[in-house]
Amino acid sequence: MLISAAALLSGCEATNNPLLEKFSTPFEATPFDKIKTEHYLPAFEYGMEEGRREISAIAGNADAPTFENTIAALDYSGASLARTDGVFFNLNEAETSPEMQRIALEVTPLLTEYSNDITLNGQLFARVKAVHDSADRSLLSPEQVTLLEKTYRWFVRSGAGLSEADKEKYRELSSRLSTLKLSFKQHMLNETNAYVLAITDSSDLKGLPAFAVEQARETAKGKGLDGWAFTLHQPSYAPFMKYAENRDLRKQLYTAQNVKGNQGNENDNNEIIREIVNIRLQMAQLLGYKTYADYALEERMAQNTANVNSLLGALLDASKPFAQREVAEVQACAERHGASFKLQPYDWSFYSEKLRAEKYSLDDEALRPYYKLDNVLKGVFGLAERLYGVTFKESKEIPVYHPDVRAYEVYDKSGAFLALYYADLHPREGKRSGAWMNEIRGQHRQGERAQRPHIINVCNLTKPTDSKPALLTFSEASTILHEFGHALHGMLSDCTYPSLSGTSVYRDFVELPSQLMENWGKEKEFLDMFAEHYETGEKIPAELIEKIIASQNYLAGYASLRQLSFGMLDIAYHTLSSDLTGSVADFEQAAIAKTQLLPTVEGASISTSLGHIFSGGYAAGYYSYKWSEVLDADAFSVFQKNGIFDPATANSFLTNILTKGGSEHPLVLYKRFRGQEPTIDALLRREGFR
Repeated sequence: MLISAAALLSGCEATNNPLLEKFSTPFEATPFDKIKTEHYLPAFEYGMEEGRREISAIAGNADAPTFENTIAALDYSGASLARTDGVFFNLNEAETSPEMQRIALEVTPLLTEYSNDITLNGQLFARVKAVHDSADRSLLSPEQVTLLEKTYRWFVRSGAGLSEADKEKYRELSSRLSTLKLSFKQHMLNETNAYVLAITDSSDLKGLPAFAVEQARETAKGKGLDGWAFTLHQPSYAPFMKYAENRDLRKQLYTAQNVKGNQGNENDNNEIIREIVNIRLQMAQLLGYKTYADYALEERMAQNTANVNSLLGALLDASKPFAQREVAEVQACAERHGASFKLQPYDWSFYSEKLRAEKYSLDDEALRPYYKLDNVLKGVFGLAERLYGVTFKESKEIPVYHPDVRAYEVYDKSGAFLALYYADLHPREGKRSGAWMNEIRGQHRQGERAQRPHIINVCNLTKPTDSKPALLTFSEASTILHEFGHALHGMLSDCTYPSLSGTSVYRDFVELPSQLMENWGKEKEFLDMFAEHYETGEKIPAELIEKIIASQNYLAGYASLRQLSFGMLDIAYHTLSSDLTGSVADFEQAAIAKTQLLPTVEGASISTSLGHIFSGGYAAGYYSYKWSEVLDADAFSVFQKNGIFDPATANSFLTNILTKGGSEHPLVLYKRFRGQEPTIDALLRREGFR
């Protein structure tokens, strides 16, 4: 029995479901402490029922279709469903359980059906088309014009113009695709949590820093094991691969990490990949496109496959000679240290770290004491304040879903409330791997009501131990800066319509604010703001900062090739014009052959754990990371020219990029900030490729 609208609107306690009541928490924060797993399905059911009533009213409106009664009304519809969706799917990635996963599998096809019921509604599309065809755009704001065009394209690109028979086929394909993507993601979590490298002989720990050993002992204790335990979570995996002298164990851990989804078990993703690729192709061809990439890139800055391949090819040509020299250097270093073998992938981190120590007298463990997590957060908050006038106040009154999560009230430079910000930064079994930003609640304005966003960063960073606080690597600090850039994009949004606010931008534009933030991590002026020894309070020595700066292009060619391999693999899958029927492994090797400089370990697969394209939103879009590197290097060159804290430059980026969301075309926004189109030159200079 679905809960009545009257009960929801009155906030009636009889509903006994906090997701269907007015949130009485500060700033309408999600009452995580009151929500139980059994609340989600009824809330989803109510949200879809309410949304269908709203859609029916818009479609059946007797008045002539207008921008306000059709386009705007449609964008504001489904608020109750959006609230439940924002809470549930964030937790399903950050704090899931078998029961949550079962609900996700049940509700995902229902949500796909709900979306299809909107875009395949002929009566509704007729109204949308009527507004699109007749609206006087000179009377609309730029944001309204964008929403009008986006809404019309959404319908057309979702099958609104298909025959009834093809609409049914589209429904079937889209429903199956949504379930497959979720299964892919769940398989990755299962594989990550299933593996433990248990060590009981202390000699197998040789080479590992004390911090990693202590962390491994606590991991073992938490799992009821003797000795030390290493997992596939990055804070455990990365130090072992970088420092452990036991080559056999490095190979074992590397293999476990890279065969995920490719072991022929219940979590195998090979058939899922084939089916996802083929369904995407079928859907694209149903809509009149030759390939899925042709369909996807229509809504990207890159516009078409030729432009993507041109970018990837230019960067491959620029970076491969450097990568080849870097591999030769690391091979020579390995041989100086007694290696009589050709480097394998599980040797790379180990010997490249030794070479970095030789060349720059620098390693991550020397930096860790200066990257206490609390200080890093202080640094990124201070950077946001210095650039954009934003301040953060930690709050214990805001409910959280796990003790690790910190909640902050965020205020703008005038002291007005801006957003809620949550930071969930350490790994645990209920959290998928990686790092990301999510909106629990997005930003928009409707009449007199201004809804401010609730934003979360989720990471898997080094945890504190019994004797030490969380001490991060330089790479982990860069991860915080990156994800915080996404968070700023969400928190600073100042748009009218929900579907255009925050990070609702083209996929190859969304990484600009995040990748731009990483640039400050290598600047002395920024490091001096927060980097101090966690025990002595001593500021990070100037010579260490100089080493960070000197080493910033270390292995830049190899890192570039790694990203290019993902982008080339992605575009290869999605430029197929006929079904993928053969081996995923063979297809992968052919697609990335030009980027491969080390042998492949048997059973290792990029594809079977590449969630960005098979369970995330980067299908035919992984190139976006390199595209956005072009943008962020070009944008940061303005800060470098004017001063990295220059108020005018920061204000221009704020007003032209961060507040605008997807309210105008990204190239229009970027040119308004930069004064010209981006060029590849700044990236090639930054990477040392010219």
